[in-house]
Amino acid sequence: MLKIANIEVYYGNIYALKGISLEVNQGNIVAVLGANGAGKSTLLKTISGLLFPVRGEIEFVQERINGMSPHRIVRMGISHVPEGRELFPDLTVLENLMMGAYIKKGTKKIVDDLDVIYGHFPILRERKSQTASSLSGGEQQMLAIGRALMSNPRLLLLDEPSLGLAPRVVEEIYRIIRGINGEGTTILLVEQNAKVALTIAHYGYVFETGKVTVVGRGTDLLQDEHVKKAYLGR
Repeated sequence: MLKIANIEVYYGNIYALKGISLEVNQGNIVAVLGANGAGKSTLLKTISGLLFPVRGEIEFVQERINGMSPHRIVRMGISHVPEGRELFPDLTVLENLMMGAYIKKGTKKIVDDLDVIYGHFPILRERKSQTASSLSGGEQQMLAIGRALMSNPRLLLLDEPSLGLAPRVVEEIYRIIRGINGEGTTILLVEQNAKVALTIAHYGYVFETGKVTVVGRGTDLLQDEHVKKAYLGR
């Protein structure tokens, strides 16, 4: 579904991605792991069209997308949940969700999709008239994911969905992520919490200073000695 070949990206003056190659097969959850500054978020911003590679290619369903505008990439079927959620704090939960449906036509379709989102995140139905800023951290993360799902993406990009959340909330968020994938949405997941990400990932890539250093199945990476020592605290 997604194929990235030898991309090189600068983030300001920083040489952030140094010849990265990566594939995401349809229906999979693929995790990208690494420390702060490894290039994980830069990768997602580049796929979304917010940054442009100076070399290499990005293909989505066999069409080259590097150089496309972000709104065209969304229309192709890629949605991005950024690190920090980037909600509209003064808009209500419902208004934030509607912002994710801007590419759609037809009221019935939007209403049906809202019901699906509320099925994944029942608390959002209860909070639909509250402002996003009034939600807890976990509820805000649910809202950010729900907003992205309102465009019916084929590929969902998730940037640090567990960041700053209590373990119980992380467990709930990841249960929902697994359910979304089970319904057919392919997921590319960036995480520092390697253990929780690899537990659900079909495949994983480890980034270090802008390069891929380890690649493998999620279950295999959980047992990899380098990954254990560097990211699992063992």
